[in-house]
This record gives sequence, structure tokens and C-alpha cells, in this order.
Amino acid sequence: MDDLARTSDRVVVLGTSFGPEAALLTGAHSPHVSAVAAFAPSDVVWAGVRPDGSLASHWTLGGTPLPYVDLVDDWEPDTDPPAFRGHYEASRDRFREALSSAAIRVEHIDQVLLVAGGDDQVWPSQTMAEAIAARRDAQGLETLLVLDPDAGHRTVLPGEPFAAGGMRMRRGGTPASDSRLGAAAWSQLSTLL
Repeated sequence: MDDLARTSDRVVVLGTSFGPEAALLTGAHSPHVSAVAAFAPSDVVWAGVRPDGSLASHWTLGGTPLPYVDLVDDWEPDTDPPAFRGHYEASRDRFREALSSAAIRVEHIDQVLLVAGGDDQVWPSQTMAEAIAARRDAQGLETLLVLDPDAGHRTVLPGEPFAAGGMRMRRGGTPASDSRLGAAAWSQLSTLL
């Protein structure tokens, strides 16, 4: 990050899906980051599943695992293909005491753009985006919040094809709503850059 900051006027970090965790954490812990754009963001660090099935923090800082919200182990999807939103909602509810320590310190970031769809079936990104905005607002910090109640997990930016690959799961939204969210986000992202 130091090298990038020396050769750039501004450093803007962008992440999608699990990427906003990394982008927001980078912004919160690096003085060189001017802004973060988070598409389908999370307000907390989540547990990651290791190859052996055990859980650990998705992220470390200086080699130390960051506090995280665990995932309930008895959750089962009720749709095929599965929608995992319920898993994250159940985990937030069951491990409520971990939310504070696992919260990403978004109030340490100068500028934040959050983009989320209300029909996100992967996780409750709109709820988490609103939680980030509320925490920043409580500190007197402005947050650019772009929401679409009908969009899903994938935002489609102008000129970008609609992606259909990846893990088999419900993502919510439609090509039209995801593109509409992308068009709304693009103007805010252009301003941020």
C-alpha cells in the first residue's frame, strides 16, 4: 500500500461480495486509503470455513486473526438452489454478542460508497450496508448509499455482461434490477474516483 500511495494521488479500494470485507478492513487499517467502494457489503468480519470444515476468521491483521461472527452449524437451506441469506441472518441472531467485536471499523475510513440490493439472497447486504451507514452517521461521517429493493447480490455496472457462473446458489435480483443498481452506483463510483 505504501508504494501505491507514493505513486498515486488517491487510493480507492473496491470489493464485491466477500471482497468488501477486505476492502473495508484495508480502508479502516491503512492511512493511505482515501475511499472504499463496497458492493454487497458486510459490516462485520465473518467466519470462513477451512478445508477440514472448521471455522476461523476470514482475515488476519499482522498475522493475528481478527474477531469474527461465527456461523451456526445446524442451519440447512430451504431452497434449491440454496439461498444463504438465512444462514447469515441466523448467525447474526445467534451470535449477537460477537457483532460488536467483529464490527469493521468503518468510522476510520474517509469516504465510503455502499451498494446493495434488497433482494440479495446470498447475505443481507442491504441490512449490513444500512448498519455501516448508521455507525458512520453517528460519528458525523457521510456515506454514499446506493440501494435498490429489487436487486440481488450481483451489481451489473454499465457495459458489463450479466455473470451467470460461480457457485450454485440463489443470488436474488434480475438482470434488469441488477443493471439498474449498477447504473445508479456507476455515477457515485465515478464521483468517488
